[in-house]
Amino acid sequence: MYAARLECLGIVDRLRIEFGFVRGNYLILVLSWILMDFARELAEPYFPEYVRQLGASESVVGAIGFVAFIALASVQFPGGFLADKYGRKWLVSTLTFGVALSYVFFAIAPTWHFIMIGALVANFCLLYQPALLAMMADSMPPERRGMGYSIVNLIMSVTTTPAAAVGLALVVSYGLVSGLRIGYVVIVVFFLAAAILRLRLKESVKMDSGKMQLSELFSSYPKALREGIAVWKVVPLSTFFLFVSGLLVRFSFAISQLIMLFYALDVLLVSEATWGLATIALFSTMIVFAFPAGKLIDRIGRKIPLVMSFLVMLPAITLFIYGDVVRLFISLPLFGIGQLLSMSSYMSLLADLVPRELRGKVIGSSNFFSYIFMAFGSLAGGVLYEVVSPQLPFILMIVCIVPALFLTFFLVHEPEEREE
Repeated sequence: MYAARLECLGIVDRLRIEFGFVRGNYLILVLSWILMDFARELAEPYFPEYVRQLGASESVVGAIGFVAFIALASVQFPGGFLADKYGRKWLVSTLTFGVALSYVFFAIAPTWHFIMIGALVANFCLLYQPALLAMMADSMPPERRGMGYSIVNLIMSVTTTPAAAVGLALVVSYGLVSGLRIGYVVIVVFFLAAAILRLRLKESVKMDSGKMQLSELFSSYPKALREGIAVWKVVPLSTFFLFVSGLLVRFSFAISQLIMLFYALDVLLVSEATWGLATIALFSTMIVFAFPAGKLIDRIGRKIPLVMSFLVMLPAITLFIYGDVVRLFISLPLFGIGQLLSMSSYMSLLADLVPRELRGKVIGSSNFFSYIFMAFGSLAGGVLYEVVSPQLPFILMIVCIVPALFLTFFLVHEPEEREE
């Protein structure tokens, strides 16, 4: 009995050491993401087809992605500048309400034009994104970042797996358009709940004592732009190469993200229900591998898992291009493993390299250029799919990921001492 009690105490102590950082801002952000990601995944797997059934062509779907990414890019420099100057909390806690209400346009859309309006509103409100990502990095001890980001990915996968099943049930029961309208109403409600929860966040960085005026959002843009570019001169060189590698990967995913469903329906000839089941398999795989990935990233470092993510993505893309139902259920889980390793190791390494007081600017600047590339990638994907060849966007993914692999392997180095 005594030995058993000691063993239990040992387990409790290990869990406390392993997950003791899950508190405060980190816990609030995770809980809000549970609400938001569950709701979003009710509709996201079927979003491109929803827009197409509202009258858009494949090229128009790509154009919607282009406009959305341009809007998102336009707020990254001021978002990063304001996050470092005036703090993270007020941006995150207030603008989440704006994102929530933007989904009303998606729910009531009679044509694809309303989707365009809703996407613009949502992405302008994501002015808070650099603040959110900086606050997340601020809230984790350096030695637990791999696990911290993997927990986020795990929770997103845990919530998205039943969400994908609920979304599938809505589509089967009510049809794709009516089912997704219901899904977008749920998104509005859940996002508002997350916004209310985020009001409990606490500031994570020292800031100016003054209060920002709305006019400064526009007047600060030139200074934010200058500082957002100049910041690359004062961070380690590996940070820049990491950014370029991430730029290539994000561009590659933007090319294919909105047309994967079209390719599955039109070329692989799978049903909407089969696609829903395949996305459930993807999220289930991410659940299984989330903790092992986090432990791996914290134990052996960030660089090797990041390189491994590219090596997993390459066969996943190939299997998808030359797919059938069986290969679809192999390729999507491989995509999940690749994304899990890539997201967790990339964000951990970025936080390790960049000092706390510069994170807002670095994240804002890197996001700006990434979203510009993703905007053109989204537009190109839709046009190439419709006009040239359905396979070409996915072949371009491979063309982008290969140089990202070599760039990371040879030019990105982990710091000797991680930033707090």
